[in-house]
Amino acid sequence: MISVKGLTKKYVTGKVEFCALDGVDLEIADGEFVAITGKSGSGKSTLLNILGTLDVPTSGTVTVDGVDLSELSSKAVANYRNKKVGFVFQSFYLEPSYTVYDNVELPLILAGKVGDNGNVVNSALELVGLKRKAQEKARNLSGGEQQRVAIARAIVNDPSYILADEPCGNLDSANSNNIMQILADLHGRGKTVILITHDSEDAQKAERIVTMSDGKIVSDEKTD
Repeated sequence: MISVKGLTKKYVTGKVEFCALDGVDLEIADGEFVAITGKSGSGKSTLLNILGTLDVPTSGTVTVDGVDLSELSSKAVANYRNKKVGFVFQSFYLEPSYTVYDNVELPLILAGKVGDNGNVVNSALELVGLKRKAQEKARNLSGGEQQRVAIARAIVNDPSYILADEPCGNLDSANSNNIMQILADLHGRGKTVILITHDSEDAQKAERIVTMSDGKIVSDEKTD
């Protein structure tokens, strides 16, 4: 369970203060598939970054599984991020000179799992349909394939939460549909999926749509 209470985030540039989040309250149950939508600057990506501990709020709380993230030590935050959260971004952030296998294995190595990771890595690649490309260099893949590798990397540590920030933003419609189907499959396996998107069709594939504007949640509705 994710519980957000009174969340604010302010940025100051010179004498100008910008409020990216303005008193956000939100609860996301385990196993939900939630799409967060809104125009650019609405605060949706800022919210996701705070949920993933890539940013910290100015005020308010984020509680995950009963733990207030603000009370965690830096080591505990890193552990939470590595083991509980899988990130998927619009930019794939793969190491182009590494093989597909090596890119996916990297989170396991960072978590201290340096033995034989073959079964875990190959299972993640099989889920996204790329096991056959395990020894291909990442730079040789198409954009859609690179995003699928990024998803495999995000899930290789078996995280509870998948945080996807515009994962289809750089893809054509066919590849976008593939990515959305993979996210739906992960949801079907019990993962909590939080999707940031400006695409209304992609948002409709979630169970619930949260719409943001000017740092606030303006609607929160179940999809049909």
